[in-house]
This record gives sequence, structure tokens and C-alpha cells, in this order.
Amino acid sequence: MTSPEFVVFDTAIGRCAITWGPGGILGVQLPEGREAETRARVQRLHPGALEARPSADIQDAVGAIVALLGGAHVDLSRLPLDMAGVPDFQRRVYDVARTIPPGTTMSYGEIAERLGSRGLSRAVGQALGRNPFLVVVPCHRVLAAGGRLGGFSANGGIATKLRLLAIEGRAAATPSLFDGDGAFGFDRDEAVAHLRATDPRMAELIDAVGPFAMALKTTPSLFVALAESIVYQQLTGKAAATIFARVQALFPDAHHGPTAPQILRVSDDRLRGAGLSNAKLLALRDLARRSVDGSLPTLAEVQQMDDEAVIARLTEVRGIGRWTVEMLLMFRLGRPDVLPVDDYGVRQGFTIAYRKRKPPSPDGLAKYGARWAPYRTVASWYLWRAVDLARTNA
Repeated sequence: MTSPEFVVFDTAIGRCAITWGPGGILGVQLPEGREAETRARVQRLHPGALEARPSADIQDAVGAIVALLGGAHVDLSRLPLDMAGVPDFQRRVYDVARTIPPGTTMSYGEIAERLGSRGLSRAVGQALGRNPFLVVVPCHRVLAAGGRLGGFSANGGIATKLRLLAIEGRAAATPSLFDGDGAFGFDRDEAVAHLRATDPRMAELIDAVGPFAMALKTTPSLFVALAESIVYQQLTGKAAATIFARVQALFPDAHHGPTAPQILRVSDDRLRGAGLSNAKLLALRDLARRSVDGSLPTLAEVQQMDDEAVIARLTEVRGIGRWTVEMLLMFRLGRPDVLPVDDYGVRQGFTIAYRKRKPPSPDGLAKYGARWAPYRTVASWYLWRAVDLARTNA
């Protein structure tokens, strides 16, 4: 039996990989955090794959993918795919998805309707979640009802989907810090079904807790969200809310929270009088300076960045660590695939739900939690609820 072959190549969004066999393309891999991780993903998906020089047909496919990711409206629908191991329903879904031109979108329901019934929408979403031919089968062009993003299984999740749509010149209705409806950009039911299917112990926890009921918190700006996060650090919720309300009261005309220029103008004595420690005062000042000078990314920029890029940028701010940004990603931006491995509650919930004698190390939790991707946010929420259940039943 001939071993699959692959090659890693440069694109405008990073180092991608393509795997092929005698029957055509077996898979396309978008960039992971590091090239070594991209290669490792190829090996997991295609065991025994060997790095090789591409044939003329595969080289043409690489060139077309590079052009598409560079912003050209290239038709990839004729690239040869090896679907020998793909179930019939998934093939039919992929065939429809391949008809969606760059710069346009289709909904899960519309694909389901083409396959015979709108009732197949969830099955369509699940099929696209298993898509091995990323970009060539353009699942990033398939949205949920109302133009919401739906899921995306590649590294970076929804942020990567947004980026691909932006490259193609297509905007999508996405959850943001300004949304008032608390809508997620992914299908809750699909996320829970994925967790059930990949982890029996998590399935038991889901049965015990019930439906996924996490709610997004709204805020008028990224600056206000981060300012509030700084104030809340290492305080009880009640104490932090009192102090933040006092800070807001310093600016009676700022109905939605203080602005960066206001924080820079107000005196240290007034901020301390509101209850801020010196460390939090300095952190707020640094946040405000970065907002004014443009080094703090805008909301639009954050929505185009993957999770790790957001963490890297925001942790440059004094007083903001990885955990704080992870909470922003989860509870403000609704990112689906965040696992805060340093969070005591998440680790304690894992200890309870998985009947362990002691909490896992952050590395151990990250390794186990890889099976929950691309819905590790949902898994984390259930682990927090495991702690709540234990307290209730104590």
C-alpha cells in the first residue's frame, strides 16, 4: 500500500500543508501555532505520511491555494480530492460546499435544503466540522442562521474563519463586545454533541449538569472590558463591583464606562479614593496610554486575530496576564476553543468529574483536553459546573 505524501508550503496566513495519494488530495492543513505542530497534525491525520516533492498536479493545487489565501478569487472546485474514505453524506455536503464561490457564503440550512431537507442542518454542520480538505472544500464560507459564523475546526477557530472570509472580501455577522443578545458564533448543540462523542466521562458530566447555559457579557468597548478585568483581579465579585462602580462614578457623563483619555486626565488621588490599589492604578494608566497611542488593538483587529495572538498582544499591558485574556476570549468574545489550564476551578472540576485524587498539572490538563477541541470553552464551562454540583451535594 502506497504511503500518503505531503509538503509544507508558505502562504499569506502562514505555513500550510497538503497531503495526497494516488487518488488525489487527502487533506489540507492550515497553520498551527508552530510549523512543528502543523507537521504533527498531518501525521496524526495521515499516519505514515512522508514528506515528498509534489507532482505537477499537486504543485498546481498548491499554487491555487497560495493565490486564494493571498486574496485572489481562485476556483478550487476542480482540484482532485481522494474521498475514498469519506462517508457518502459527507461527500454530498462537500460537493455542495465546493459550489460556493470566493466572496460569497451559504448557510447550513441552505446546504441541507439542497440535499433534500432543512432538517439536515445539524448533520451538515457536523460533516463540515470533519472536513479534511480545508479551503478546497470551503467550509469557512458556510454560516449559521442569521449570518452568524457557526463553528470552524481549524487552529484559531472562529478567528481563522473570520480571517479567511476577510481575505475573500466577505464580512459575517459575528458576536462582539457590543452585542446585546449574548449570541455565540458557534452551534451550542453541535459543541455538546462533539464533547459527548469524544469523551464518555465528559458525557456523564453533561448529563449531570444539563444544557450548556454559558452567557456572554456585553461591554461598550475593549478598553472598558479590560479596565473592568483589572479592577476585578483578586477581589470578590461584590467588592470588585463596588470599586468599579465608584470608578465609573468619577465620570458621570460616561454612561457606558470610562474612556482612556478620562483615565489619563483624572488624578491618582481620585482613583485611589475609589478604592484602587497602587498596582491597579498603574495598570489602568498603562492600559489607557496604550489605547490612546494605538498599541492596544481595536475590536475589529481582535476579531481578526487567533486566540494566541490576542493573548500575546493584550498581555503586553501591565497587570494583564494570560488568564485575564482567556476570560475575555471566553466570556466577552465567545471564542469556542479556550481551555484556561491555570484556572483553579477548571482543574478542580476535572478532579471531581474524572474522580482523580489530585488536580492535574496545567500541562496534563492541556494534553487531556486536546480531545475536546474545537470546543474547549464549552468543556471548561462544564468543569466549572462540576465544582458547583459538588458544593450543592456536599
